[in-house]
Amino acid sequence: MGSQTRITGRIALAGAAQHPHAAARLRKAWSALEWLTAEEGEGLPASMPAVRLRESSLLAEGAFHIDVETADVPTVTITGGPFSGVIYGVEELIQRRSESAGSAVAVAADSVRRAPKMAYRTFWTWDHSSNWELNQVGHQEIGVFNSYGKPPQGFLRDYKRMVDFCSMNQIAAIVIYGFFRDSHGGVSAAQELCRYANERGVRILPGVAIGAYGGVYWEGDHKYNLATWLDANPGYEAAMERGVGFQLADLSFPLSFPRSDYTRVACPSEPDNIAWMKDALSWLVETVDVGGVNIEGGDYGVCGCERCVARRGEREAASRRDHDAEFWSHADMADNFPGLYEAARAGRDDRWIYCELQWDNLLDPSAHDPLSTLPDGAIYQHTFNRSYWNRARTELTPAHVDALPTSSNVIRAQYACQWNGDDRTERYAFNAPDFAALSKKADEVGMQGVTVWGEPSPFHASAEFSYMAFGRFGYDPSLTWEEFVSQDIGARVGGAAAAESFVALMQELDSSPELDGARLRAIRDEALDGAQSQAGDAVRRWLWLADRANQRVYMGY
Repeated sequence: MGSQTRITGRIALAGAAQHPHAAARLRKAWSALEWLTAEEGEGLPASMPAVRLRESSLLAEGAFHIDVETADVPTVTITGGPFSGVIYGVEELIQRRSESAGSAVAVAADSVRRAPKMAYRTFWTWDHSSNWELNQVGHQEIGVFNSYGKPPQGFLRDYKRMVDFCSMNQIAAIVIYGFFRDSHGGVSAAQELCRYANERGVRILPGVAIGAYGGVYWEGDHKYNLATWLDANPGYEAAMERGVGFQLADLSFPLSFPRSDYTRVACPSEPDNIAWMKDALSWLVETVDVGGVNIEGGDYGVCGCERCVARRGEREAASRRDHDAEFWSHADMADNFPGLYEAARAGRDDRWIYCELQWDNLLDPSAHDPLSTLPDGAIYQHTFNRSYWNRARTELTPAHVDALPTSSNVIRAQYACQWNGDDRTERYAFNAPDFAALSKKADEVGMQGVTVWGEPSPFHASAEFSYMAFGRFGYDPSLTWEEFVSQDIGARVGGAAAAESFVALMQELDSSPELDGARLRAIRDEALDGAQSQAGDAVRRWLWLADRANQRVYMGY
């Protein structure tokens, strides 16, 4: 850490009332010290080491300064931008700029100035397949129209763990599809999750679709549930151009979309449907203190009624022919998103309102022609499947992004995702190198963020390190891969050399599905040796790696 200042005994803390979570993290991390908390406006003892927590509206959201004074007694001042900056500053101090040894804490003595290079760093999730609380039944690995099989308290158990991780690792937001369900607590559970997340500097963004995906209230007897609305208004249902469903080239097996209330779609040309959606979004942001909303057009079919065909007209006909976009409509989004955006924002410019622009067309300007009237204040997500990323990483340039009709643009990458892979989903692959490359590419071409899937628990070391890379490189794309492996992974598996070995073994398991039994047993034994040489949570990570190899030995791979 370079030069350090040593703190022992009692230490004063100012700003705890305004920043309770940041203060709690400090007290827990520096538990060897005796804490004296000063009330707002109260002076700190001049002779006592101190930590000051301050928010500044002059800094960007998530930015922070750490200033260390050592002239007489050590004083650490953490100044953060709104919402998350103080929390990020405290985590930087705890994780990288201080060490606890016995009854003392050593703090790096130099000052720090950090700000996120990309503002929008977001997890995308379904409630039913986000498995962060491992000690409960009902885990699912794939699906979009699934019922919820976990205990009612499972929703909060999963997502509070996810929020804690995001808060510690500079991941700014979580999109949740299935946000409202009667079966996991409905409104009260949603309110509790948002309270918990807001205190920890993490935005919760319910996922909704325009007349699809269950409406704003995904499942339950509620007026803003889509099936409830369509049952009351049977003439408002969409006349689908084709059967409900879609197929991704990156997934080697077909997806099953059983017909149910979940798969129903409302006609986007019916004014009452759009008015109902606006009312539902207004209710959502009035009822729950969300950090924003993720809005899409539905991606499992398009209404082909006469009104929809006439309304879309030539704006989209050529584009849909050229790009085979049979599962969604950019014209539907262009016509209906602006009003929904205003309802979701509801006069609060600080909410993040995401608009999903569907799959694999960022390099094709004609696909975006219908989107020129979309509002500037929204955040536009351009979805990349893995095969498309293989093109975009070499072909995408700043000129492509400059030519977009939308001003704030992010990549939504289908990585760490249930939809990629063959029999072994890449949900548990080591996606960190791609997350780093995505962040660097987005920064290079002038995009403002990246969204990735975040459903598997970081108990799995591959997911843990991938998520850490997503947070670190999204916040600071100038970070090098070597620095990340040495510093971040090394601190968690036993040092820089151990990190290189751990990463190499994970990548070998990912890239070589047909390893023979002898090599798999050798990987298992090397990981077991690593576990025996470590202590604390590093043991868990090496044992996880050994188990991953051993599972394939058992299954005959």
